[in-house]
Amino acid sequence: MRLRLLKRNVLLLLGVIFVLVTLLFSTRVLVVSENDTRAASSRDVVSNGNQGTNSCEIFDFASLSELTQSVYSANYKQCVHNADRFPGEPQLVLVVQVHNRPEYLRLLIRSLEKAAEVHSFLLIFSHDYISQEINTIVQGITFCKVLQIYFPFSTQLYPKEFPGQDPRDCPRDISKDEARKTGCLNAEHPDLYGHYREAFITQTKHHWWWKLHFVWERVQVLQGYSGFAVFLEEDNYILPDFFHFYKLMIEFRKTSCQDCDMLALGNHDSVRDFTGLSNKVLTSGWMSTKHNMGMAISKEVYYKLMGCSNNFCTYDDYNWDWTLQHLSGTCISKPLKVLVAQASRVLHTGDCGVHQKENCRPELVSQNVEESLQKAKDGLFPPRLDLSRVGPVEHKAHMKNGGWGDVRDHVLCNNYSKRL
Repeated sequence: MRLRLLKRNVLLLLGVIFVLVTLLFSTRVLVVSENDTRAASSRDVVSNGNQGTNSCEIFDFASLSELTQSVYSANYKQCVHNADRFPGEPQLVLVVQVHNRPEYLRLLIRSLEKAAEVHSFLLIFSHDYISQEINTIVQGITFCKVLQIYFPFSTQLYPKEFPGQDPRDCPRDISKDEARKTGCLNAEHPDLYGHYREAFITQTKHHWWWKLHFVWERVQVLQGYSGFAVFLEEDNYILPDFFHFYKLMIEFRKTSCQDCDMLALGNHDSVRDFTGLSNKVLTSGWMSTKHNMGMAISKEVYYKLMGCSNNFCTYDDYNWDWTLQHLSGTCISKPLKVLVAQASRVLHTGDCGVHQKENCRPELVSQNVEESLQKAKDGLFPPRLDLSRVGPVEHKAHMKNGGWGDVRDHVLCNNYSKRL
């Protein structure tokens, strides 16, 4: 009897062990299978090139409507990369306007990586062209927090209708009489020189104004931020002491230039006498040709500009910076005063842009940048700033460049604050 019970217990034990082993094996098979499926799915995404490189920002290039929806989704989600590595409020916000020059963008990012205290930065890249290559470049940044935003009215998203180039639009150089005869869409609205709009020309000003709105009004991580935002472009290169010099300018403004509206960390001068000018600043009225690079804007100045939205959006000049100079001293009654670094902390690397698209040599630009850094290295990180010159702060009138006569551009530009 006892032997029979023992045999039954052994059989039960063996049965339980068999069930457990079977369950464990099945679970392992399921897990491996699921992982293999995920890996295969991931391989498919990469090989097809239909989606972005980050799960939070998925771009579907299958059609324009799906790509446009991807842009709105990304602007809504506002994924901040590396936020877990670099918690806390940013000490400096850099806003970079990006088109489609990946080689220059790589140079800029290389300079940012070498900048002192870069871990305290928030980089905001504002794109008007979406590509797998550019997204991969930006999302490869690991040294600070990064946010990407996307201009939703780009010529890429609207290639055959406004704000892109509608085939029914008037040709640039047709006369107004001929335009009326042909019945092209914008026949009544050439610019002051009699030319009709070109979408690729108008896009930069549209993007700049939209970006200004979006950064100060819609970027969630900047709610409560009280510092300046420094505006750059993809063909800029910052020097290693960029943030150090920015902090010196902030302190100098507090003590010696409280009526300075803006900061200009860059200029278009060479670095020939960099060491002698390294700690020198000057004050001046804001001018397009001198102060549009490495420009720092506070929220207070942003509000001044927004009070002139209609003036900005209807002024017949396709350049955002010349338009800004026009506002200073007209719609903004007191001309904008700027504190300027005489030894530029921003280099301009772009030998190609809106008007030049051939014979671009980014490899030569990289060599020139290295030569400039060698010339500047002994003057970096000055301990204090000295005011070398006080220039006049007055309105500087200029001749309009045109290119912005179409009322559709005026209406869209004015609507950015409502349609972000």
